[in-house]
Amino acid sequence: MIVTKQAPGFTATAVMPDNSIKEISLSDYKGKKVVLFFYPLDFTFVCPTELLAFDHRLKEFEKRGVQVLGCSVDSEFSHLAWKNTEIKSGGIGNVQYPIIADLDKSISRSFDVLIESEDAEELTSVGGTVALRGSFLIDEEGIVRHAVINDLPLGRNIDEMLRMVDALSFHQEHGEVCPAGWQEGDEGMAGTTEGVAEYLSKHGDKL
Repeated sequence: MIVTKQAPGFTATAVMPDNSIKEISLSDYKGKKVVLFFYPLDFTFVCPTELLAFDHRLKEFEKRGVQVLGCSVDSEFSHLAWKNTEIKSGGIGNVQYPIIADLDKSISRSFDVLIESEDAEELTSVGGTVALRGSFLIDEEGIVRHAVINDLPLGRNIDEMLRMVDALSFHQEHGEVCPAGWQEGDEGMAGTTEGVAEYLSKHGDKL
């Protein structure tokens, strides 16, 4: 279980928004929230829809002061080739967040998202070991506050990660907790017996 613990640190090569290749560390982003997401492989099927969905919402993440980082077990050269492939041809175009190369699988292993899979022929090129669709919300102090891991066929909901960012920010600002289905602008509640009683008396029938 990684939630509530310090996120595993790493230094790795990444393809940057301007298509340069450089070494980055998770510690580079300390002091701001980070969304780190893993995906199985470049040039596959569900993956481009997810990377594009993150890119389409990137301004929403940036507005909230969040750094988005993608990661897979491919090389930086594979990432760059995928970025240079047109979207209509299965590429991701020039997405504007760093994509990390985890060729030795050490980052995926440290976040406990590696899986051996024989489900698809395209996985055999990396020995059948890929990352599941793991998404991690890391706070300003490097603590993992939210994590969700999807099996390979199941694309994730990027809007749900934005909701989690909003919920964490609300809790940090107000000290209140966020009930089920909480959305930005909704009422929170005090994390006490009295607080939950008051909340349920007003909203319990709408949950």
